[in-house]
Amino acid sequence: MSFLDPIFNLINDLTWGWALIPILVIFGLFFTSASGFVQFRFFKRMFGVLTGNSETSDPTKISAREALFVSVGGRVGGGNIAGVAVAITAGGPGAVFWMWMIALVGMCTALIEATLAQLYKRTTPEGDYRGGPARTIIHGLGENYRWLAIIYAVCLIASFAIGFNAFQGNTVAGAALDSLSIPRIYTGAVLAIATGFIIYGGIHRIAKTADVVIPIMAIGYIAMALIVIVINITGLPAVIWDIVANAFGFREAVSGGIGAAIAQGLRRGLFSNEAGLGSAPNVAATAYVKHPVSQGITQSFSVFIDTIIICSCTAFVILLGDVYQPGVEGIDGVALTQQSMVSHVGSWAAYFLTFAILLFSFSSIMYNYYLGENALTFMTSNPMALHVLRIAIVGIVFLGAVAPGATSIFSFSDPMMGILAVVNLLALMMLFPVAMRIITDFRQQLAAGVAKPVFDPKKFSDLDTDHTAWPDAPQVEAQKSS
Repeated sequence: MSFLDPIFNLINDLTWGWALIPILVIFGLFFTSASGFVQFRFFKRMFGVLTGNSETSDPTKISAREALFVSVGGRVGGGNIAGVAVAITAGGPGAVFWMWMIALVGMCTALIEATLAQLYKRTTPEGDYRGGPARTIIHGLGENYRWLAIIYAVCLIASFAIGFNAFQGNTVAGAALDSLSIPRIYTGAVLAIATGFIIYGGIHRIAKTADVVIPIMAIGYIAMALIVIVINITGLPAVIWDIVANAFGFREAVSGGIGAAIAQGLRRGLFSNEAGLGSAPNVAATAYVKHPVSQGITQSFSVFIDTIIICSCTAFVILLGDVYQPGVEGIDGVALTQQSMVSHVGSWAAYFLTFAILLFSFSSIMYNYYLGENALTFMTSNPMALHVLRIAIVGIVFLGAVAPGATSIFSFSDPMMGILAVVNLLALMMLFPVAMRIITDFRQQLAAGVAKPVFDPKKFSDLDTDHTAWPDAPQVEAQKSS
């Protein structure tokens, strides 16, 4: 595949290396201002999904909470442990500030793309829901854009289901080998078996697993970070000042100054929270909710959890310690996070971090697989294709774990993700007026005193929606009673 490297490198340069980061930022700022800062207006409502304020008690449906945890499991991964360390090393403490800023903007983009995914979702013969950017393009823009949806689906499978799952297997096996001296082949075998068991249960088993694994993963990691912060509480104000001072160039920590801080913060923040990339909406569409905006708000919250909470935990662990030395070349990535944590609480923290990486990576594997499954079902209804994908994913996870050098074969992941992000952003811009109509409907119901707004597809008869996907709508209830 070496002859394809120049092509992939060119695509990567034209997307991530040149245009995509500024476009994601500009679009995010546009969505934020044009929607009236909707992510902040609905901020209080985001926490309802965690307090058991669910819109369904039907065990056959995917709840908003389960969809949230599956998407958090996908967003939260190696980027939250290793990526933050890379951003700080290359961009200084100021990169953390710009990660926060892009997350606040990205929360609106996530809300818009998840709302559209819910709006155009379809009911499957099994009674589940499927949606995402590919189906949004078909039903929102029309059949003339099927070619664009196909490009998106192919890139989604190539980047997330294949490439990123190989890297996740490699991450887990490498961490287990370094801290526990477990041979890669054993880790690969266990990971492959666990992966097969979960993915053959479909989205319901993935959602149920995420509902257990993700809270343990997130709460455990946050608790460890809080311990570190409490131990070093007197140094916290200085660290926060360093972050702000470096962000605005008052104090340069690395060569490149404020430019390096902005570039690294925006880049790593977008890689981590995936806002605007079109990946999380595939999961958002599976949830049973009464109104599309309800799940949009929930997905906006997942960006907040990923970057504002979990990435900040990693940043404080690093910056409150003395392992990181600004402007000095040395350890980087996961090793910097690991050694920083060890310096705070002792050598046992290395084992804790290995366990955290295992949970982070396994949750990402489940998430990445479902993205591939959803894209495949859009392109074909042949059940054999799904079996082939599942077997391939198990094999790819095992290969990535046991043969670290083999992951270089999957270097096409970033370029493919760049293409699908461009496709998703084009669709979001064209369908933004539709999203604003749905958001306005949600706001009007809230203003009228409706605690839980209900989407009525009859009010939007010009849109290609699936009425069976909205059983709480008034006209559906009328049909049931007639």
